[in-house]
Amino acid sequence: MRTILNITLLLCIFFTYAQQSFDYIDLSQNLLEKVKNEKNFQPEIKQLEASQLEDLAEQLKTDEQKLAFWINIYNAFIQISLKENPEQYTDDNRSNFFKTERVNIAGEKLSFDDIEHGIIRSSMSKISMGYVKKIFRPEWERKLRVENIDWRIHFALNCGAKSCPPVAIYDDKFIDKQLDFMTKSYLKEQTNYIAETKTAETVVLFSWFRGDFGGLDEVKKILRQYDVTPEKPEDLEFKTYDWTMLLDNFRTLPDFK
Repeated sequence: MRTILNITLLLCIFFTYAQQSFDYIDLSQNLLEKVKNEKNFQPEIKQLEASQLEDLAEQLKTDEQKLAFWINIYNAFIQISLKENPEQYTDDNRSNFFKTERVNIAGEKLSFDDIEHGIIRSSMSKISMGYVKKIFRPEWERKLRVENIDWRIHFALNCGAKSCPPVAIYDDKFIDKQLDFMTKSYLKEQTNYIAETKTAETVVLFSWFRGDFGGLDEVKKILRQYDVTPEKPEDLEFKTYDWTMLLDNFRTLPDFK
């Protein structure tokens, strides 16, 4: 009897230690790396399915940790889902694609809308241009969501379309510099400046989520701040979003170590 108790105690200690030493950010990075290199990512999928809400919330405490993990997860599962079934991305089906619950994590089945607007955008309404926050949210969302919205996430999340920002693999220790790099690179590629009229032709993401950026006047300041335009624009024009499916649009980040 004593032997059985000792074995049980040792097993409890082992599993507790293994659980505490598990790194969810590493898991998200490994998953996305395997997706990128077309390697078997099923072990990472199984680990995510077996994860527990309290464990995930305990480890992802800062906004930097939450952003690195959830951006990697979102981008990985977009690639996985669309490669498995590209027919989901037609004009008629696209809205349902983002609403469908398909990502099993921490005992919950999440949609891409759940991850983007519930967790990464801290319970913001998808259709309010970033001005209306949802209330009475479920426990998992309240435990996992970021505290403060970082508008740069709009230039890190890749929804599988041609107009989306490229996919990179994020690390919580360097995510501030990484998001700055991706923001500047993407906006420079996507923005035209007409000096005669002081007009910036830029991404419609600025318009769709204008509240996240602090309004359109702040958008003009952002374009100047990131040296996308040579001066603060007086006017903004937004380009049509190209929803043509484009996968494997990966970009390697500089080494910020």
